[in-house]
This record gives sequence, structure tokens and C-alpha cells, in this order.
Amino acid sequence: MTQSTHSINTGSLIKKVISGAIIGLLIISFFVFTVDHPKPEWGKFWMIRPLIITPLAGAFGGFLLFSPQFLNIQTPWKKMGITVLSFFAFIIALWMGIILGLDGTLWD
Repeated sequence: MTQSTHSINTGSLIKKVISGAIIGLLIISFFVFTVDHPKPEWGKFWMIRPLIITPLAGAFGGFLLFSPQFLNIQTPWKKMGITVLSFFAFIIALWMGIILGLDGTLWD
């Protein structure tokens, strides 16, 4: 019986997770900081929730972008396919983070 060991490149994983979080923070900052006169019913600290949730969703999307390396697929077509799927999963995670972050304020 042979055991295969598969090591995870933590440096690459951390880079992708942090990059996803930064992308999420930049996108949500554009929406949050362009509001000149927020509605009073949103509360005084209405922008904290989107500034936390969206970068977390972006970090999860960055983790999903790491999946082609984690799966270690050798076939070029399969590798390309999983890369495209993980990119779309990143976009969906980011989109859901924006929706959840802005729910009840700008997304109403």
C-alpha cells in the first residue's frame, strides 16, 4: 500500500486569500465611501457591516481560486476547466458578499 503525500503551498494560498480580500475591500469601498448623505434609518455605523462582510467573501473567493493548485490536476484541459470554474466561483462569492454587506442600506 502506497500513500501519497500532497503538500499545500501556503504562500500561494495566503497570497490568493489576501488578494481576494483586498479586491473585495476596494470594490465595497467604492460603494460605501461615495454615499454623501446616508439615510438616518441606516444608523450611525452602517458602513461597518459591508466593510467586514465583503472582504471576507473576497477572501473565501481567493481560497476558491487556489483550488486548481490544491487538486493538482495534470491534464491541461481539466486544469483549464477547473481554473475557469474557480474564477466564476470567485465572482459569485464576491457578488454575494456585496449583496450581504449592503443588504438593508444601499441594496434595498
